[in-house]
Amino acid sequence: MTERVLTGITTTGTPHLGNYVGAIRPAIAASREPGVESFFFLADYHALIKCDDPARIARSRLEIAATWLAAGLDTERVTFYRQSDIPETTELNWLLTCVTAKGQMNRAHAYKASVDVNVAAGEDPDAGVTMGLYCYPILMAADILLFNAHRVPVGRDQVQHIEMARDVAQRFNHLYGQGRELFVLPNAEIEESVATLPGLDGRKMSKSYDNTVPLFEGGAKALKEAIARIVTDSKLPGEPKDPDSAHLVTIHDAFANEAQRAAFRADLIAGLGWGEAKQRVVDLIEAHVGPMRERYAQLMAHPEQIEAVLQEGARKARAIATPLLAELRQAVGLRTMVAVQPAQSAKAAHKSEAPLFKQYREADGQFYFKLTAADGSLLLQSAAFAEGREAGNWVKRFKTEGAAALAGAPVMLEAESAQVEAALMALVAHEAELAAAKAAKA
Repeated sequence: MTERVLTGITTTGTPHLGNYVGAIRPAIAASREPGVESFFFLADYHALIKCDDPARIARSRLEIAATWLAAGLDTERVTFYRQSDIPETTELNWLLTCVTAKGQMNRAHAYKASVDVNVAAGEDPDAGVTMGLYCYPILMAADILLFNAHRVPVGRDQVQHIEMARDVAQRFNHLYGQGRELFVLPNAEIEESVATLPGLDGRKMSKSYDNTVPLFEGGAKALKEAIARIVTDSKLPGEPKDPDSAHLVTIHDAFANEAQRAAFRADLIAGLGWGEAKQRVVDLIEAHVGPMRERYAQLMAHPEQIEAVLQEGARKARAIATPLLAELRQAVGLRTMVAVQPAQSAKAAHKSEAPLFKQYREADGQFYFKLTAADGSLLLQSAAFAEGREAGNWVKRFKTEGAAALAGAPVMLEAESAQVEAALMALVAHEAELAAAKAAKA
């Protein structure tokens, strides 16, 4: 069974060495495992909760996307997209909001922490608390449930949000599922073995402590300068060093193989000077990071390449999100209104309810398809296909993806784009309604 794994990356900063070792590298490695369908998204809506600087948000989205791509994320294998490019996310957010208890949001850790700080300062408990912060867990639930992710890798501080997503999904399933599981119940995946790099002062590497080592920013020079500032003891060259108490060793080991780790420890015990030891760490990291930095620089110089990747990722993501959202709309009663004509045959009723695709073969031996409106007017006409199954595959895509399939489709538009998109949306909704009816009978 293929399992879906979803990872969100908040776009409020520039990735550093600790982010790479603790999150980026292991996530990319995990995405290559067999039987895994991975989704990675730039959580730029979430970033707005934490940051009100538009320039910083825009810059961070670019830097983070370039970092993941330079680090080897295979966008042919995974779905990599921006949260803000998926309108179904915000629509699902509202559907979930309508079934989420306020009391549950009152218990969210981030909200309670803000209230505690305000109370301790003698201020109004809700001072500075936005609805974005308050409803953050619901938006996170929408991110997860829209793709029915089975596993969500998170830190321990985020486990509560996954539990809330499960609760909301269960409530929605109970209210609207009619025996069907509209949402998969996600599980938090806590990576106990993921490395946490120490910063320059020995504390966890974090921008909050101003103790980070840059990943790409500033180039090789900035990397060397940062490593040079790592705090060590005062032992001189020739004096034995204790590898187990040296933060430098932890950083070295994050990039070294077993033989390199053993040699580095032995040399320190034998009296290797800190200056030479730091240069070894610089050389080791540079050998690993240098080639990625070149790719990063190339991407940063050509943001249109990143944009193209993200747009393709959004297309792939919406191919999944659009049909699910159509099904959810049907489930809650937001259905397409059609004329009631009891005397019509089932076939005629079907034609009046929704637009219709037709596949056919012309005298030239080529295969085609076309989309007509409920009144019979032509909306889409395809180009020619050598084989019937090619035309059939495109019809299937339009029936599941809707307007998202228009990008790159071999069709000639015979109507206004807005008419075509509206018709395709109605068609996806109609297909979802038929599927729901069939499931209910079963």
